[in-house]
Amino acid sequence: MNPRLRRREVPNVPLLAESSLHPVLARIYAARGVVSRDQLDLRLARMLAPAQLGGLDAACALLRDAIERDARILIVGDFDCDGATGAAVAYRGLRMLGARHVDVRVPNRAIHGYGLTTTLVADIVAAGAPDLLVTVDSGIACLPGVLAAKQAGCRVLVTDHHLPPDVLPAADAIVNPNLRGDGFPSKMLAGVGVMFYLLLALRACLREAGAYVGRSEPDLSTLLDLVALGTVADLVPLDHNNRVLVAAGLKRIRGGHANAGIAALIDVSKRRAAALTATDLGFSIGPRVNAAGRLEDMRVGVECLCSDDPLAAHALATRLDAINVERRGVQQDMVDQAEAAVAHLQLDGDLPPVLCLHEPDWHAGVIGLVASKIKERVHRPVFAFAAAGEGSSELKASARSVPGVHLRDLIAELDMREPGLILRFGGHAMAAGLSLDIAQFDRFRAAIAALAAERVDPAVLAAEIWSDGELNNCDIDLSLAESLCDGGPWGQAFPEPQFDGEFVVVAARVVGERHVAMRLADRAGVEHEAIAFGAYTGTLPAGRVVVVFQPIVDEWRGERRVKLLVRHFCPA
Repeated sequence: MNPRLRRREVPNVPLLAESSLHPVLARIYAARGVVSRDQLDLRLARMLAPAQLGGLDAACALLRDAIERDARILIVGDFDCDGATGAAVAYRGLRMLGARHVDVRVPNRAIHGYGLTTTLVADIVAAGAPDLLVTVDSGIACLPGVLAAKQAGCRVLVTDHHLPPDVLPAADAIVNPNLRGDGFPSKMLAGVGVMFYLLLALRACLREAGAYVGRSEPDLSTLLDLVALGTVADLVPLDHNNRVLVAAGLKRIRGGHANAGIAALIDVSKRRAAALTATDLGFSIGPRVNAAGRLEDMRVGVECLCSDDPLAAHALATRLDAINVERRGVQQDMVDQAEAAVAHLQLDGDLPPVLCLHEPDWHAGVIGLVASKIKERVHRPVFAFAAAGEGSSELKASARSVPGVHLRDLIAELDMREPGLILRFGGHAMAAGLSLDIAQFDRFRAAIAALAAERVDPAVLAAEIWSDGELNNCDIDLSLAESLCDGGPWGQAFPEPQFDGEFVVVAARVVGERHVAMRLADRAGVEHEAIAFGAYTGTLPAGRVVVVFQPIVDEWRGERRVKLLVRHFCPA
């Protein structure tokens, strides 16, 4: 079934319409809630002040004391790109600020599970307990792990951005913009963003203590390439503050100042640093870092991002690239199985409002990607389950949602209704995870579907594709494509512009195995080269078609031209 085409409303914003912006770009900004030029000012000076973030005083006191005592600090990261970049920012930043004994530990998904678990703490203590343990991108829901670390004699600083449980961990300090009562204006910081803010506050704390009298302060802006990568890869909404952070990071990368690890990842991804976009971070660089945590050990990703040796970084990036190739193969096999399961369900009738999918041999590191792919196909929340470990009686689920269905709230209500059914859970509105006993899978599947039938408006389950409207034929040119590229960063909650129009298919052919290359003629008869990735289903488009597309800059042998990146097409 073709998704319903919807066009974004464009409010009248005179300040934008009368500006020097490309008129199409001005209308795109207005449709995304931009009402003044100030919202387009992405200079670092426009970043929200660190002082507004709660918990920083206690956190800085812990870190300052650890630095002054030459204490051992252990950063505990997470096995996704946000956690890896956050750990790298913490490691690099604390060393810049004077900490001499800093190390990083990342949980192994298969061995330790998510976050600061008691299993991970036991391994840390066995290797020699640190004086201060700092979590990045996790910890807020790790009550047993924090307690175990405290009992082992560690002080604990939790930095996180996930929604907190009703009871907070017994940490010595917590920094999380989503704590109840926290006054930080932006609740959208990624874990790496929270750590960057903490480092800024720590530098100010050390400055006030006279640490930089007679010498220059460390330049923490050198960490912004990592902040940009983690922020985009974690799919947090790009509110103004996050756009400032991402824009600053991209500026460093484009200017040739990326750290060795990111530079190597850009190289193995066959991207050009000088023209890198937020989309490249999200779809090319981030997945290569994530692949390590999904299939192997995220230590490879963290080592790459912490390396200052270009040769060593390139070797690590090459390994990450190979892991990512393997990940794509595993993912495709799992998606094929999931699509077969969905097709079987559709034969039996209408799909339930929430899908729960599970195969015994699925890899726990890839279920989030499977949930995301199937969610896009069926436009409803999807839970993908895999065994927590070989021989384990526990299932882990990764879930993805659609706008209008708050996943974590839905899971929390089910947990209240049926205590004991869910062992652990956490997450956000659009992404969440949980664990349950394998014997409870059928019970959970029925219960979550029944709850969703009560709580979810069926209208939000109708597939839609959004457009910024039609373009005049004369607007489809290189100037517009360049303006759209430069007008970002685009991302979650600030989506890349795409348009709709009616074209005639002049020619179409299969490229690779699943891509469709086309030549499309607009209403004026002007022909445009176009590409639709992964769109081949056995037949090629012909005749008049409605196309949803993005004008992009295509570079070939030094020549720049406009090309249409097709997101959706169907017969007119």
